[in-house]
Amino acid sequence: MKVLVIGSGGREHALAWKLAQSPKVQSVHVAPGNGGTARDPHLHNVAITDVKALADFAQAEKIGLTVVGPEVALAAGVVDEFRARGLRIFGPTKAAAELESSKAYAKDFMKRYGIPTAAYDTFTDAAAAHAYVDAQGAPIVIKADGLAAGKGVVVAMTLAEAHEAIDWILDSNKLGVQHNEGGARVVIEQFLHGEEASFIVLCDGKNVVSLATSQDHKRLLDGDLGPNTGGMGAYSPAPVVTPNVHAKVMHEIILPTVNGMAKDGRPFTGFLYAGLMIDEHGQPRTVEFNTRMGDPETQPIMMRLKSDLFDVLMHGTDGSLDQVELQWDRRVALGVVLAAHGYPLTPRKGDAITGIPAATEDACVFHAGTSEVDGQLVSSGGRVLCVTALGESVKLAQQRAYEVAQAIQFDGRQYRQDIGHRAVRR
Repeated sequence: MKVLVIGSGGREHALAWKLAQSPKVQSVHVAPGNGGTARDPHLHNVAITDVKALADFAQAEKIGLTVVGPEVALAAGVVDEFRARGLRIFGPTKAAAELESSKAYAKDFMKRYGIPTAAYDTFTDAAAAHAYVDAQGAPIVIKADGLAAGKGVVVAMTLAEAHEAIDWILDSNKLGVQHNEGGARVVIEQFLHGEEASFIVLCDGKNVVSLATSQDHKRLLDGDLGPNTGGMGAYSPAPVVTPNVHAKVMHEIILPTVNGMAKDGRPFTGFLYAGLMIDEHGQPRTVEFNTRMGDPETQPIMMRLKSDLFDVLMHGTDGSLDQVELQWDRRVALGVVLAAHGYPLTPRKGDAITGIPAATEDACVFHAGTSEVDGQLVSSGGRVLCVTALGESVKLAQQRAYEVAQAIQFDGRQYRQDIGHRAVRR
């Protein structure tokens, strides 16, 4: 069967790489793909991003399964378009994807259904938002109500940072937010203490299967300092998600969300990602929802998945995920993001990339912001590559990933040296 993966990042490269391993898959197309998917003999790039054109392609090529990577395509209604034409696609509808595309909708939804999250308020007026921050104090979290490629959240440790973030979102739009209907809106919420984890599940509208846990590193610099980014690295599994925490997340967050979406007439199908904050008592609270796989969490998760992803997603589109039991590599997987000069606000493009080794059984370099120009691989985005490795422990996976990362060169390359530091400390 032919498969189509929509997107161009590291997440999509990892999904396509895994799908291509299925003996039931004849070919995998990636739209539009990147420099890495272009160089992989098992993958085929398709230079299409328009929703209707993607559906036309899927019909013409008799694509048997389409998997959506990025949130932008979901918010644009790609699943609705494919389903209207009778095409099989794994992902949420535009209405269900509002859990991610509107932070305000997600917070109101959680409040209605009693899903644990931080206290918050929502503003369209900058003066009112500034006054609220002054009354609440810092640290405090400022979120854009719209898509911003993972950069629409500012964890403000001082009042000055909070006021600057409000101006960035409501006035200058320095974060490049794709504002929702009604214009710029900001969600301001309580700062939560604890350790973050990524909890991703597969949903078919009714049944839920949890993927391996993972932990992302959002801050640009070592020690979790610097600005928020789309993610500088991740590892799986996340030790902070103990069996007890896992059970709480399923019972208090995931199942109420899936049931609540069904009650609201927006049944959720696809990848549901709950970003968690887990306090010292093991109590999880929801930081945010994403309606797709995380990036860079997908890369280590796909390295560990032993089950046939194609089979699993076919069950997801058939409504039969209750028949699925996933198999995992017992080893740890860890991914290190190599980012461009100037990332996250002003990433430079066009730097030549050298030193990428061939994939091995325990290490693979997934491309994100890369493209081919006259046969030369160059940077074309903020997060350029994700070097992902397996190891018997976090420390060994870390050592292997950094060994590969250090051999890869491009001008202005930046990466964190401490991915996995919390798990190593444990």
